[in-house]
Amino acid sequence: MSDALIQAREVHAYYGASHILHGIDFTVHRGETIGLMGRNGMGKSTLLKTLMGIVPMRRGALHIKGQNMLGRPIYEVAQMGIAYVPEGRGIFGNLSVAENLQMAARPGTQGQCDWTYERVLETFPRLKERLGHGGQQLSGGEQQMLTIGRALMTNPDVLILDEATEGLAPLIAREIWRMCEVIKASGISAIIVDKNWKHVTQITDRNVILVKGRVAFEGSSQALHDDPSKLMQYLGV
Repeated sequence: MSDALIQAREVHAYYGASHILHGIDFTVHRGETIGLMGRNGMGKSTLLKTLMGIVPMRRGALHIKGQNMLGRPIYEVAQMGIAYVPEGRGIFGNLSVAENLQMAARPGTQGQCDWTYERVLETFPRLKERLGHGGQQLSGGEQQMLTIGRALMTNPDVLILDEATEGLAPLIAREIWRMCEVIKASGISAIIVDKNWKHVTQITDRNVILVKGRVAFEGSSQALHDDPSKLMQYLGV
């Protein structure tokens, strides 16, 4: 479809000899928020890393905005407007909060500068209070806020959040979910991986559940709520 930002077809990926992804089809449309769910070890993070070019695709096709990205380096994927917030966050601990944000600042692929330094700080008041702190001095929740803020500074078309609230205190997790709603309202497409399916489905337009590296379910949040047996079958909840 013409509004597809990411189109992956028949994706196969491996870690060494281990076959992790088995022919996955995955599409992200403009302005769409997708929940990517599944039990641990089902291939969620591997799929995200494959879309980013971190894990090489053994077979399949990957197009971003209609351009063939198969085998392209990670920085070219990022230049296409795809921002990645990895599990583990990946901030620069030896740089201050301000430096972490400012180093990422750039216009988006259409020249958009919606997410400025000032807007990020308004969105994350905690960061504004800690501009001079080193990344390693922040709490886990503050580091997650910084990583999301840094990704927004690139004015992305698609934001990928892997384990958005993993290990965070409930109060901080609520702040991250609030931020996800702000991102959705801003029109940025998003892929959200998180174990809290209730929060995920409150935000997402569509959900994909992986089981052993294959798509076991794809559908709306309403479809999941209407058929709780799928949640029990695929997520064990």
